[in-house]
Order: sequence, then C-alpha cells, then structure tokens
Amino acid sequence: MHAISRQHLVLLTVLTLVWGINWPIMKMGIMAYQPLTFRVLSMWIGLPVLALLLVWRRVPFRVAREHWGALAVLTVFNMLFWHTLAVLAIQSLSSGRAAILGYTMPVFSAILGAFWFGQRLPSRAWGGVAAAALGVVLLLWHEFVRLSGAPQGVAMMLVAAAGWAVGTQMMRRTTLPYQTLALSFWMTVLTATWMTLLAWVFESDGWSMPSPMVWSSILYNAIGVFAFAQVAWLVLARDLPPIASTLSVMMIPVLGVFSGAWWLGEVLHWQDLAAVLLIMVAIASVLWPARATQSASAQDGSASDA
Repeated sequence: MHAISRQHLVLLTVLTLVWGINWPIMKMGIMAYQPLTFRVLSMWIGLPVLALLLVWRRVPFRVAREHWGALAVLTVFNMLFWHTLAVLAIQSLSSGRAAILGYTMPVFSAILGAFWFGQRLPSRAWGGVAAAALGVVLLLWHEFVRLSGAPQGVAMMLVAAAGWAVGTQMMRRTTLPYQTLALSFWMTVLTATWMTLLAWVFESDGWSMPSPMVWSSILYNAIGVFAFAQVAWLVLARDLPPIASTLSVMMIPVLGVFSGAWWLGEVLHWQDLAAVLLIMVAIASVLWPARATQSASAQDGSASDA
C-alpha cells in the first residue's frame, strides 16, 4: 500500500464533500428540469472556468492529432457513460440510492484491477473491498422492492459505475504526455458536445428558461463538479494506486444518503448507520499507513547489508 500525501488527503476530503452533497442538489434540479439539458448547461458553464484554470496554471491546451483517438477512449469510459447514464437514472431513484449504486464503482475497479490488469492486491485491500461491498448491500436493503419497479434506472447506474471503473483504471495507466488539467478540459468538451446533441434530439421540444432553484443547482454542478471535482478525481486516479483512488472516496455515497435524508426527506434505516461503519473500515484499509510492513522491510534491508 502506497503512502498518500497530505495534499492528496486534503483533495480527497474536499472532493468527498463537494460530490457527496451534489446528489440531492442534482436531484432537486432534475426534478424540475430536463436531465440532459441540465447536464449540458452545467458543462458549458463550467468549461470557461476550467479554461481559466489552465491559463492561470500555464497548462498548454494543445493535444497532438495522433493522440485524439486515445483521448476519445478515455472520454467514453471516464465521462461519457457516467454523465449520460447517471443523470438519466437519478430521475427514477432517490438521490442517496443513486449515489450508492454509482459508487459501486470502487468494487468494480478493484476487481478489474486484480483480474483484468493483473494488479496484485494485499489482503487488507481485499478486506476493504469486501467491507465496501457489504456497506453498499446494507444501504440498498430497503430499496430492493422499490428498485425492482425501476429496473432501467438501476441498470443505467450500474453500467455507468462499471464504465467509470474501467475509465479509472485506464486513466491510471495512460501514457498520454499531457497534464491532467488539459485532458480534463478536452474530455469535458467532447462529453458536452455529445450530450448537447442528445439534449437537442430528445429534449429540445420542452426547452424553457430554468427557475432560480434550477439555476442554483446548475451553477453548483458547473463550478463544484466540472471545474473542480471531475478534475480532482482524474488527478487522484492518475497519481494514486487504483485501489486507493477508488475506495478512499466511498464516503461520497454516505454523504449522498444523509444529505438526501436531511434535504429531501428521504427515509433512513439502521442499515444506513451500519453501512457508514463498514465504508469507514474500507477507507481505513486503504489510507492507513503500512508502518509495520515498512519497518520490517527496513530491518530486512539492514540485516542483508550486515
């Protein structure tokens, strides 16, 4: 298990807060507006902010023509599947349960890393995967009957989560010679263009001016999600070991559940509290420093030198 820097921990904490409370905020906006158009407006408003960040950090925008194919593949799995399917699925699911289904992604990612990409996981990491998976099952305990009446929403969220897991593993292994900020900008441009086409085809007949409440939700997504959280996640996915960058954000659905209960009146059960403990165990299994292992390795090295 690799050590995680203080900067990464701060980034994870802020990311968790921003993305966690976004679920009820997004649910409120989508209940009162077309979902694809909601997402499109958020992306196009967030893009200039992201562009200014690149200018401020003096990050080049240019991507060579020969790398656009690889960039497109990263876009499909990291953003296109996720943002298209998730915003459609949340219409038929509670905000908290949509977050839970979406954040089965770490379980998909760990399994993909082990069996597809050949990543060797220590037993502690597998324990974290098991705890996170059990936490998700507990959080869904009271939803199985109701979810069976919305199979399309459930299927879309699970496909979105699986696609995002593949994208996270691919982002970790990409050899594209560009800074993550530049990749984030162009992936957002490609996704926004795709979703604009979908919104025009399926929702243009019902287009109208958003209400002030919808605008506030759109602006939160534009700044919080697309100008910060999406970029922060791609940075973490690229810099940290895959198991750390995925399991360490499992508090996001927990925040989604409890903020949805407080904000939208979604009912909580004892399973929610048990799941919080399990997910914290999952996070600790990834973030807790392996000092004993490091000390043992140091002692072995000293012994061999002697």
